[in-house]
Amino acid sequence: MPIGRFAPSPTGRLHLGNLRTALVSWLAARTDGSELRLRFDDLDRSAVRTEHYGSQPDDLRALGLDWDGPPVRQSQRLARYREAVERLVATDLVYPCYCSRREIREAVQAPNRALAGHRYPGTCRELTAPERRARTASGRPPALRLRGDEAEVGFADLVVGDVAYPVDDFVIQRNDGTPAYHLVTVVDDADLGVELVVRADDLLDSTSRQLHVARLLDLPTADHAHVPLVLSPDGERLAKRHGSVTLDDRAVCGEDPANVLSFLAASLELCPPGEPVTPSDLIERFDLVRLPTKPLVLERSFLDCGDRPQKRYSETV
Repeated sequence: MPIGRFAPSPTGRLHLGNLRTALVSWLAARTDGSELRLRFDDLDRSAVRTEHYGSQPDDLRALGLDWDGPPVRQSQRLARYREAVERLVATDLVYPCYCSRREIREAVQAPNRALAGHRYPGTCRELTAPERRARTASGRPPALRLRGDEAEVGFADLVVGDVAYPVDDFVIQRNDGTPAYHLVTVVDDADLGVELVVRADDLLDSTSRQLHVARLLDLPTADHAHVPLVLSPDGERLAKRHGSVTLDDRAVCGEDPANVLSFLAASLELCPPGEPVTPSDLIERFDLVRLPTKPLVLERSFLDCGDRPQKRYSETV
């Protein structure tokens, strides 16, 4: 009976993509009679809006989703993360990085750079002590990077299947001293006893980095299930700018939370379109390994609340 979690960032109302992942997380836990923990990933203080510590749980309750124990806030656990950073620093696998995002982007895009995606090109990895002192003296505070050395780390995802990604040198503490995502999520999941992480598949390649951190810290690792994203009609990751994507938006369109739950369940192939359901109704129909593996692409008429065709969503081919 794996303990699960749902971990939104309190930066806005939950949109349909967030709510769909929350529903899968809830079903994955409740199908086995297990616990689900709610955690706020709120270390980006410039983006956090305090009202959403309340609005996001309200949205979950409106769909009939619950959780176990009080919500956890990462912003209240900084001492725990810094302890983990210190343990990694002691391994001599951590080094200061003075690169800006622009410099990294330009280095990756250089004509002679055969580097996939936005992986760190290693600019600061072998700086000498005088070079580091000079950069520090210039007034640019460093981030801390953990060596990955492009070692390939594989895992068996319960939705996607067997995958493996090379681990580049990634940030574990930002240059403002804030512990970074790949570190804190590993520490949180271990401390909460999380055994199954359900999240969107845009984070799939992050998992190899997080497994790398967990092994270095001797922390237990969870199983993972990465569910396909909900996309806008132009193929972008769903966001507020795309139209009617929150429960409040759907209410303006004449839909109550029960309608939204039915829509989300149908998109997961757990019920026919339009069937009234409750989360409990879906438990006996749910099988994590049989979820759709293609993104859910919302139609423009659905987001604009205009005349909708009978089929209100479609999948990419």
